[in-house]
Amino acid sequence: MEYVSTRGGTGAVDFEGALFSGYAPDGGLFMPQRIPSLDRDTLQRWSSLSYPELVKELCSLFVPAELVPRNALNELIDRAFSRFRHKNVVHLSRLKDGLNILELWHGVTYAFKDLSLSCTGQFLQYFLEKKQKHVNILVGTSGDTGSSAIESVRGQKNVDIFVLLPKGLCTQIQELQMTTVIEDNVHVFAAHGNSDEIDEPIKELFADVHFAGKYNLMSLNSVNWSRIMVQIAHYFYAYFQCAPSLDTTPLPMVEIVVPTGGGGNITAGCIAQKMGLPVRLITVVNSNDIIHRTVQHGDFSLAESVKATLASAMDIQEPYNVERILWLLSGSDSHLIKTLMEQFNISKRLKLPEDLHRKLSETLGSCSASDQDIVGAMRRCWEENQYLLCPHSAVAAHYHYSQPHSIPRCCLAPASAAKFQDALLQAGLVPQIPPEITALTAMETRCTALERGQDWAQALRGRIEAVAQQW
Repeated sequence: MEYVSTRGGTGAVDFEGALFSGYAPDGGLFMPQRIPSLDRDTLQRWSSLSYPELVKELCSLFVPAELVPRNALNELIDRAFSRFRHKNVVHLSRLKDGLNILELWHGVTYAFKDLSLSCTGQFLQYFLEKKQKHVNILVGTSGDTGSSAIESVRGQKNVDIFVLLPKGLCTQIQELQMTTVIEDNVHVFAAHGNSDEIDEPIKELFADVHFAGKYNLMSLNSVNWSRIMVQIAHYFYAYFQCAPSLDTTPLPMVEIVVPTGGGGNITAGCIAQKMGLPVRLITVVNSNDIIHRTVQHGDFSLAESVKATLASAMDIQEPYNVERILWLLSGSDSHLIKTLMEQFNISKRLKLPEDLHRKLSETLGSCSASDQDIVGAMRRCWEENQYLLCPHSAVAAHYHYSQPHSIPRCCLAPASAAKFQDALLQAGLVPQIPPEITALTAMETRCTALERGQDWAQALRGRIEAVAQQW
């Protein structure tokens, strides 16, 4: 299994090469050269597997045994999930009115990103220990990625992690989950800008090939293929939990509703579908609706500005993983994708070619939700079930409540409601706060401010160079 850039301007790499990369050197994103196809017998065999077992089976298709022997792979994944609070790692809650909520947030930081990042952290350690190598991880976060990435590598001797968060645009809990980690290998920056703005200095550093190579830069955002790979398991597990029977021909369809920000999770869904999983995918967004406009009208263009919403982790204008989806649907046409993305990078506006838009709208349905819609879904779910939704999960629940369905449906829940107290209060609901989260407010914090007008990329370079001198 080799990995190629969506833009076709760099040679193929193996899983280790993709793992230790951010963007590909040509600005594209790494994808498997071929997507494995699963037959009916495999799906039936997998249908009784636990979530960790599904992750192991899927990862073994994308990580050759000569790179990571299967026994070692299994051990790494078991270790990754050892800190999860739920015995099944993930849990399906079956609620009234056919609302199925797949809780992906039982990890350390109460967010779905713990699932893929805990595994990615273990894969990193495996290769770093073999090679006696040190890496510097660069992460931009709109809320949950930063804390999950920090937890996956905190205290590790051969990794330093540099996290940029948008000051005041995360919830207090999300910010504290990052700034209260005071291990020497964790470096947190609070930037006075939005989620898209904090991505710019990170892209600049990765684009500096000499600097990125000298300091072994890598990314743990969903730029990193490893995260997409692990997330494919969400769809298989959701399908097997919700499909009525696998004895019919053809296999039954299940609709999976995916709250979407940067687009990594929905990309994993598209790959699962390509592998032969009979799922209908719905990507749901907040008022930052570029993906919704792309699916409905082929209009991949920026709005005038990012809108601050209750579902803050989805306040993203440039969902970079759309490039992976378009590459997949174009039949791996890297020349086309390079042309389209270069046009978008210049003008921030792109009208998809008619054929590509048709394939996208056949692959995905879409919906956008206002803050009013989010609050309404949170209230209804509580009134009917005494079940608290986070605002991102409520975007999916809004779709469920507003769209009738004839086939089983599963809504992915990316975070615990406990992380979003202000949104709960706006919905007139009472937060239920775990003691681990309450304890954060009394802990020491540490971070570096990045002001508007300051050269953020240069500030990052300086810190990375200073840390490297200690090695």
